[in-house]
Amino acid sequence: MLLSVEDLHVRVEGKELIKGINLGMDYGEIVAIMGHNASGKTTLALTLAGFPQYQVTGGKILFEGEDVTSKSIDERARMGMALAFQSPPAIRGIRLGHMISLSAGINPWQPKPGDDLDLPKKILGKVNLDPEKYIDREVNVGFSGGERKRSELAQIFAMRPKLMILDEPDSGVDIDSLKVLGSSLQEHFSTTKCSIMIITHHRHILQYLKPSRMHIMSEGRIALTGSYEDLMPKIEELGYERLIKEAPIA
Repeated sequence: MLLSVEDLHVRVEGKELIKGINLGMDYGEIVAIMGHNASGKTTLALTLAGFPQYQVTGGKILFEGEDVTSKSIDERARMGMALAFQSPPAIRGIRLGHMISLSAGINPWQPKPGDDLDLPKKILGKVNLDPEKYIDREVNVGFSGGERKRSELAQIFAMRPKLMILDEPDSGVDIDSLKVLGSSLQEHFSTTKCSIMIITHHRHILQYLKPSRMHIMSEGRIALTGSYEDLMPKIEELGYERLIKEAPIA
C-alpha cells in the first residue's frame, strides 16, 4: 500500500480538527475527498504534506510502509509526496521556468551533463501555458486563478511524485481552465500511474479522473465511503448534510 493513515488526530492552535481518520491508498489509485466547508479536508491535506503547525496528537501516517508522521515537508517531498495548494502563492524574483527545473531536480544555473534544459517548455505545453509567454515570468505574479493552478500543476508534474495531493484544483477557475486541468491530470495519470488524492466540493474535475473511491468528511471524520458512481448522484440530490444524516437509508 502506498499511503496508510491510521487513527489520525490533529490539533491546530489547540483545537482538534481531525478526530480519528483511517484511510489507505494503493499505487496507481485516484481517491476523492469531499465534504462541506470546514469539514477538515484541507487540514488533512496539509497534515499529510507535513506542515508543522498541524500537530499530530494521535495515530500515524505511513508512506510505502515507512512511518512519516514526524518527518518534515522536504523529507516527505523527497520520498514522493507532493501537494498542490488551494491558493498557490506568488513568488517574486523567481522565474517560472527556473521553478519547474528546480522541481525536477535540475539546477538551471549550473546544469549537469544530461539535464533536460527544455523540460520547462515541455511541461508548460502540457498545461496549456505558452512557454514563450510564461517561462520567464515571476512565479504566479499577475496570474489569473486558472493560470496559477496550471502553473502549480506544471511544478508538480516536474517533480514526478508517487502521490499528488490536490487541494481544490477546480476552485476559482473558469470552464476553459477546468478543462485544461482535468485533461492534463488525466493524461499525466495515464502516463505515470501516480496516485492522486483530490480534494474538491464539486464533481466538475472528477468527471475527468473518475476516482475509484470517495470519502465524505464531516466534523474532522470520514462520515461516508463509497464509489464515485454511487455517492456522486446522492451528493447532488441530497447535499452533504442530508446524505450523512440519512446514510443508513441512502
